[in-house]
Amino acid sequence: MFLRKTALGAAVLAALAGFAGSAVAGPQNWQIGMQQAASPVMLRIEDFHNLLLAIIVAVCLFVAALLIWVMVRYNQRANPVASKTHHNTALEVAWTLLPVAILVAIAIPSFRLLYFEADIPNPDVTIKAIGKQWFWTYEYPKDGDFQFDSYMLSDAAAAKAGEPRLLGVDHPLYVPVNKVVEIDTTGADVIHSWAVPAFGVKMDAVPGRINRTWFTATKTGTYYGQCSELCGANHAFMPIEVKVVGQAEYEAWLKVAKKKFAASPGAARVAAND
Repeated sequence: MFLRKTALGAAVLAALAGFAGSAVAGPQNWQIGMQQAASPVMLRIEDFHNLLLAIIVAVCLFVAALLIWVMVRYNQRANPVASKTHHNTALEVAWTLLPVAILVAIAIPSFRLLYFEADIPNPDVTIKAIGKQWFWTYEYPKDGDFQFDSYMLSDAAAAKAGEPRLLGVDHPLYVPVNKVVEIDTTGADVIHSWAVPAFGVKMDAVPGRINRTWFTATKTGTYYGQCSELCGANHAFMPIEVKVVGQAEYEAWLKVAKKKFAASPGAARVAAND
C-alpha cells in the first residue's frame, strides 16, 4: 500500500505496466473479484477494498468467537445459576470505543480516496461523454473539436470483429497511455452513467449539468465498461470500449478521426433504426 502512494511506487508501477504489454479488460466467465487495476485510482480502490475485507473478516471472527464462548460457557448445563449482573462499566466502554475506532480506521483512508478521485489533475486529454438512449456520443473539444457516436455491435458483427458480445462497439474511444484523461459527462435525455471498472471510474451523466471525473491508464490495451444507471429498455446495450494506445498511435488516430468525423459533426442517429 505504501509503495503505491509514493512517487517511487508510481514510477515502478508504470514501468511494470509498460513491460506487461497490452491488456484486454472486461468481465470474465466465473470471475470472482474485481478486474485488474489499470489506473492509480483503481489501485487505491483495491487497497481500500482489501483493508475493508480484513476489517470485516476480523469483526466476523471476533463476533463468532464471542457467540461460541457465550454458548459454551453460559449454557444451562455449564452455568445452572445465572448471574444477576446488570452493568459492567469496562465492557460498556469497550463496546462503545471499539466500534468508534473501527469507523475512524475506515473513515481516514475513505476520505483520502474520495479526495484523490475528486481532485482532477491538469488534464492532457479532455473528452465529453454524452449519454443517449441508447448509445454514447463522444466529443474531443481540445484535440480537433470533433465528435462521433458509439453504438454496440450486433452479435454477428462482434463475432466477426473478435469483440466480446454486448461490449464491443463500432467506434471505440481512443486515449493515450500514461496521460491524464478528463471525462466530462452529461445526459441528452435521461440519467446515464459512464463506467469503466479497470479505471475505477463511474460517473453519472445527468441532463442539464456536467459531471467531471478522470483516469490515467497505465497499460495499453482494450478496456470495456457499460452504462451503470438504469436508463430505459435498452440500458444493457450501450457499452463503453476504450482503446489505450501509445502517444504516436493516438496522434495518428486523431488525424484520421478529424477527417472521418468532421463531415457531419453532431449528426444524430436513432438507436431504434440501427
